[in-house]
Amino acid sequence: MEVGILFPQTEYGSDPGAIREFAQTAEDLGYSHILTYEHVLGVDPNRPGWKGIYSFEDPFLEPFSLLSFMAGVTERVSFLTSILILPQRQTVLAAKQAATLDVLSGGRLRFGVGIGWNEPEYVALGKDFHNRGRRVEEQIDLMRTLWTQPLVNFSGQWDKVEDSGLNPLPIQQPIPIWFGGHADPVIRRAARMGDGWIPNYPTAEDARPHFDKLGGYLEESGRSSSEFGIEVRLHYQEGDPERLGGLMQDWKAGGATHMGLSTLRSRLNGPAEHLKAMRAFAEALLD
Repeated sequence: MEVGILFPQTEYGSDPGAIREFAQTAEDLGYSHILTYEHVLGVDPNRPGWKGIYSFEDPFLEPFSLLSFMAGVTERVSFLTSILILPQRQTVLAAKQAATLDVLSGGRLRFGVGIGWNEPEYVALGKDFHNRGRRVEEQIDLMRTLWTQPLVNFSGQWDKVEDSGLNPLPIQQPIPIWFGGHADPVIRRAARMGDGWIPNYPTAEDARPHFDKLGGYLEESGRSSSEFGIEVRLHYQEGDPERLGGLMQDWKAGGATHMGLSTLRSRLNGPAEHLKAMRAFAEALLD
């Protein structure tokens, strides 16, 4: 099982030197990949009816820019957008951004996508929140075509490309696409269209019925689970090696292929404490 680490950006700050140190430390310690997630805008938590997890007070760096910076200061560690909210973005532009990151990183990108939950963010970006599930499937079809063909003709319900193509094409043709989310349509979509799935269950026991469901959907789609990845989240919390090691073994036995360590919400203060936690975990539990 490959073990990566989540960049804890809502608690880490945006100092370029500290971000460089995070990426290089992750690589030096043997983490296989760095994950990051996004919000373009934060919402006022006093907004009537608002139940979001994050607000305008939580900092988020744009994923393509952030991971391009990290790629430029590392050589081996790979990257995962976990997740990028694809339907609130222009499809062709997102395909271009992902292709550029893949080229500049030497083919180190996994493209994790989801449909999100923040309706005001969709409104501000000029996209329809209510058809995002259907639209993301068309987006994936178009992006894979753009990543593998020098000239494209595509006519969908929401996107149209006429005699045009990306240059340069990505190194990975196509870039692997992983789906995040827990709803049944997401699991079905991942099994049918994805290279992997990114759930966020607290334990392997909690995830087991959903993993079983995924296996059934893969079989329905004529696909083998051996060719499909599952990336789970491991929460550092108090950093107890025995607890964390047990959770890792449970996830591995349960079928997870990748894992991302999260040091968020572990009562850590700033870059120094997050770096200390990622070092302690690596020294105790990474081979």
